[in-house]
Amino acid sequence: MLFDNAYFINGTAYAGKSTLVKLLAKKHEGIACEENYHDGYPVRLDPAEFPCLCYTRDLRDWRDFVRRSPEAYEAWIDGVTKECEVLELRMLPGICRQGKPVFVDTNISPETLKTVAAPGHVLLMLADPDVSVDRFFERPDREKQFLYRLLLTEPDPAAALENYRQGLLRINSRERYDRFLRAGFPVLLRDENRTVEETLALVEKAFGLA
Repeated sequence: MLFDNAYFINGTAYAGKSTLVKLLAKKHEGIACEENYHDGYPVRLDPAEFPCLCYTRDLRDWRDFVRRSPEAYEAWIDGVTKECEVLELRMLPGICRQGKPVFVDTNISPETLKTVAAPGHVLLMLADPDVSVDRFFERPDREKQFLYRLLLTEPDPAAALENYRQGLLRINSRERYDRFLRAGFPVLLRDENRTVEETLALVEKAFGLA
């Protein structure tokens, strides 16, 4: 399986992946597969096959979510990533058959991308791990703000926030960052002094779209 008309961006949190996917699709009249686009999978997921993705779907009390240990949070995130890869690989053939360029904010691992992406169609965007952790709740999306408000209602908000932060530190570790650096694909590092337009130009150059 080779997705000739798909362009994949993977990497760390807060690196600008979703923003660039939207801008690329708009400029090049393509399809934007934005963050969590697999939520649009048309078939109801079976918890036996997708236990991590179904965990939040079937969760009755979100306090159980934020009270998990950092180790449990890390294991769940890793499980979600693997399950999302399965869904993406099921969805992308149909999306790519529409004949337009497809820009994907992907969970597909670098190892798998080496087998399914066309040459020059993968870019890794990375933000410093400290940025990914410290600015996590600055994002305006509903999910993160919901979690932040929930943490503040815990009996000891400071302890709850620190527990959650320790989980974020595990999934945004320097070790994970370095694995992306060594993955063998072009890398674009987040630069606060670079404009969005300048970043877009660099991404287009990496993909041979300039």
